[in-house]
Amino acid sequence: MMEKVSSTKPDKAITEAKGFCNSCRKKMPVSKSQYSICQSSVLSVVTSNQPRREKRALLCCVQYKNQKFELKGTKHDLNNMRDLLVKQFRFPTASMLILAEKEPYQAPTRKNIEDAFQWLMRDIQSGDSLVFYFSGHGLRQRSVYGDEIDGFDETICPVDFETNGMISDNYINKTIVNPLIQGVTLHAIIDSCHSGTVLDLPYVYNINTGKWDDNRSPSGESKDTSGGKAICFSACEDYQLAADTSAFSMNNKMTGAMTSTFIRAVEQAAVNKQKLTYQGILKHMHRSLKQVEKVGCFRAGLKRVFHRKILQDPLLSSSEEFDTDTEFKI
Repeated sequence: MMEKVSSTKPDKAITEAKGFCNSCRKKMPVSKSQYSICQSSVLSVVTSNQPRREKRALLCCVQYKNQKFELKGTKHDLNNMRDLLVKQFRFPTASMLILAEKEPYQAPTRKNIEDAFQWLMRDIQSGDSLVFYFSGHGLRQRSVYGDEIDGFDETICPVDFETNGMISDNYINKTIVNPLIQGVTLHAIIDSCHSGTVLDLPYVYNINTGKWDDNRSPSGESKDTSGGKAICFSACEDYQLAADTSAFSMNNKMTGAMTSTFIRAVEQAAVNKQKLTYQGILKHMHRSLKQVEKVGCFRAGLKRVFHRKILQDPLLSSSEEFDTDTEFKI
């Protein structure tokens, strides 16, 4: 039986934000090349004659080792999310591509992530279930294309982003959302700061009203799929920071707050033999994070953006409106 969030002791919980100070942001431009789909060769670990798979998952966890903004929780996030996909959702290990800063995995560089996107989408067919999971830093910067309601592009940060640039929401949408054909579903789980609309999906679920808000581009640019479906669980709103915390760990290990609460929602539904729905996952995540927020994390020793509580609201977005009481399946 999993421990309850309310049992967390405030004097043992440590929380740090997956974000940067403003002085760091100015050094990290997004190259214009991100707005065209990468045609580079696939990762060396992926063969050209890979077998047909109905389930395929890309897991990318960036620790930023030996850098001033190193994260402690992503290495545990990787193990936890991989185990969830394999044990709970029966993803074959042979159909998973993992990028991480440890052997035997390829490093989560910008090029490797872009190549891995190509692997994820290659030869997709109706009936396929795809998963993209990212745990790491995220940023936002002023959009120059007029395609964002809030005026900002959201990004994810590869391990080499300071030298080779970030990966923007525009690029992610064009690479793994737009190519989705009829009958193919992509689930993205993004645990990073400013990740709310990092896939640029046109609809955002409002947990307060129970309705979908319109997030379509004000410029009229289409961010749709090619007939398939994309659904994204994000760690927080576009303007918020995501946290690494020990609040959800029995052994005081740092993990992504969003990743931990997402996994707990899935596992608790299975233990209690309850129907697992999109709305149920989102509400469970909100409830768990609010409980920790009330308790507070007063021994937070933060290296980056500083706060002593978890102040993030997980978000659900989609390429189309749907009944969120639908059973969650991947």
